[in-house]
Amino acid sequence: MKHSVKHGLGKETACKVAKAAFDTYEKKFADYQPVTKWTGDDHADVSFSAKGMNISATISVDEQNIDIDMNVPFLLKPLKGKAVALIEESINEWIVKAKNGELG
Repeated sequence: MKHSVKHGLGKETACKVAKAAFDTYEKKFADYQPVTKWTGDDHADVSFSAKGMNISATISVDEQNIDIDMNVPFLLKPLKGKAVALIEESINEWIVKAKNGELG
């Protein structure tokens, strides 16, 4: 399942936003054992556990979007929407911070 979050920041700033968002996500949802591995400046592999099953995703950043492509096991499909919503919420919080000059 692929989901895109429009950012309007340019690629370099959007990469910083994505990294900050996933750092926050890892801390906020530590019970789900989230792990983010950046494999390049604009690409990451993300995994976390829910109900004893692993969920994986890839994150790609371009000039206009932060794309999330999530692989959710069949039994966890009902949680897919919630997971995407939480990730998007975290990204959007950091987009607002970046637009307000609070990214750092």
